[in-house]
Amino acid sequence: MTNDTLIHDPDGGMPRLLEIMRRLRDPDTGCPWDIEQDFNTIAPYTIEEAYEVADAIARSDWTDLEGELGDLLLQTVYHTQMGEEAGHFTFDTVVKAISDKMVARHPHVFGDESRDKSAEQQTADWEKIKAAERAGKKQTRTLDGVAVGLPALTRAVKLQKRAARVGFDWPDTTHVIDKIVEEAGELVEARNTLSQQEIEEEFGDLLFVVANLARHLDIDPEAALRSANTKFTRRFAAVEDALADKGRSPAQSDLAEMDALWDAVKAQEKAAE
Repeated sequence: MTNDTLIHDPDGGMPRLLEIMRRLRDPDTGCPWDIEQDFNTIAPYTIEEAYEVADAIARSDWTDLEGELGDLLLQTVYHTQMGEEAGHFTFDTVVKAISDKMVARHPHVFGDESRDKSAEQQTADWEKIKAAERAGKKQTRTLDGVAVGLPALTRAVKLQKRAARVGFDWPDTTHVIDKIVEEAGELVEARNTLSQQEIEEEFGDLLFVVANLARHLDIDPEAALRSANTKFTRRFAAVEDALADKGRSPAQSDLAEMDALWDAVKAQEKAAE
């Protein structure tokens, strides 16, 4: 099968996608935009596509999810093509690496260890294996290997979980809430007396402790905030609809009216629950 035949073969599968990407990056005949890209310029698209996958799942839109998973797969193919061009790795070596990792991290499935374990024991075993992998990479500090590029709230929780494993943690939520009150007070003080940079630092401290509270409550702070964003969007749209029924837009209203409409929308939602 020639390359052109493969590219236009709807049943070409993974080889077809790899060939499409190779052709897009061809320095002589490829797409000018694709040729100019590098790991740094593509990384933001990779993150964006992962969020779009999560969004489709949240909406239970399985048709959309199919497309978004394809977009995310393309990101892997894009990075592996660039890696091959630079001599770093290939798609095949990436596939081998993740396959080897999954086999190594599941000895109770692919090895001779017993599957008769609690979820907590499996999690503990998983972390031991990951710790050994980090040691092999000379990542010996407790917080080594927590990706810098993660969403900030997610990274905060991961850092806190790592620290908690070595005993650096509050014993219960009461201490965390006390710390939130303390940090909120420091932020108010900073707002009145300190520079913008110092205010930002105090705000970051407050968010970090709020993320810690989420961890103690077994809540994913990113998911909680996404849910709050969705709720805000829904309720504000209802406020806009109520104003539109009166022939006005939000810009033609005021805070008192919109706040009253917001409370009405909130009450309606509570009553419907």
